[in-house]
Amino acid sequence: MSFIQIYEQYDWEEIKNTIYETTSKQVEQSLAKNKKTLTDFIHLISPAAMPYLEEMAQQSQQLTQKRFGKTISLYAPMYLSNECNNICTYCGFSLDNNIRRKTLSPKEIEQEVKVIKAQGYDHILLVTGEANHVVNINYFKQSIEQIQQSFSTISIEVQPLKQDEYEQLADLGVYAVLVYQETYHKEVYKQYHPKGKKSNFEYRLDTPDRIGRAGIHKIGLGVLLGLEDWRVDSFFNALHIDYLQKTYWQTKYSVSFPRLRPAEGVIEPNFIMEDRDLIQLLCAYRIWNEDLEISISTRESEILRNNVFKLGATTMSAGSKTNPGGYSVAEDSLEQFEICDTRSTSEIYHLIKEAGYDPVWKDWDKAYQ
Repeated sequence: MSFIQIYEQYDWEEIKNTIYETTSKQVEQSLAKNKKTLTDFIHLISPAAMPYLEEMAQQSQQLTQKRFGKTISLYAPMYLSNECNNICTYCGFSLDNNIRRKTLSPKEIEQEVKVIKAQGYDHILLVTGEANHVVNINYFKQSIEQIQQSFSTISIEVQPLKQDEYEQLADLGVYAVLVYQETYHKEVYKQYHPKGKKSNFEYRLDTPDRIGRAGIHKIGLGVLLGLEDWRVDSFFNALHIDYLQKTYWQTKYSVSFPRLRPAEGVIEPNFIMEDRDLIQLLCAYRIWNEDLEISISTRESEILRNNVFKLGATTMSAGSKTNPGGYSVAEDSLEQFEICDTRSTSEIYHLIKEAGYDPVWKDWDKAYQ
């Protein structure tokens, strides 16, 4: 059974009603349980759980330190290309945006790697738009082969691929694949993705299954917070993670919390998510699943990032550039979105140290495979 079959057993409006009808007593019962279920996750993301945020934060912190210690893994995103064949109403790379497109050459990739390595990074996340005629499996393989001696951990966030293509990347030592459904609301998904391969809701929904079957070490999921009701979308994301963990149990999993940020030609958020909401969601994920890696990017503000890693986050980016060549080659090329926390890698490193945590550059080696 694939996740698509499980997904079709659930109704968006019914889940929404269940979330918003949660009572304080149900929240208290869920917080008191030793082993949490998806039903408990529903209770913890409900409006009824907001008065219990302090208790949730304490539980989240304790569970995180028990499982991960006081460590924060650091990574850098490297955008290889802003070329894209999709029209996505929320993305600066959308095909209908009249911008200068750029795909990094091997020489430009080398320049970017030098700058990123000089900052101390050993974990790189390769990011592209979705343009199969330019950035395809051959381009990915060439880029990975070029940089694989420079980084212990290489992750990718690119267009959904076929299973055999993921297998090729696994053979090259790719550690993780991040793929976000953006929203699990099938009826409105098409409105956000009117043109391009990304408009195929089911193909994207099936992508983590292909990644799992290919034997990739870690799968990263998430939704774009702001497209639809974050509570309902997050339930379906948790449902997806729950299925994957039971099906591909040897694989690790992570969740990210990208909130809709300003970018060239994008829509306004359909559903506003406040900082307190994000903290509630992060704590709910941690209390529900203590093995889950939780990532917080530079989309978030300095104030939030100064505190959120103490509550349950395990991975952070710093000094990020969201445009191809942004570190060294083309600093003025179009960004996918505006970052909010513009502090340098060194500043974030020392922030983590001063809080009594250990910034980790490397927590994986290809020899483990």
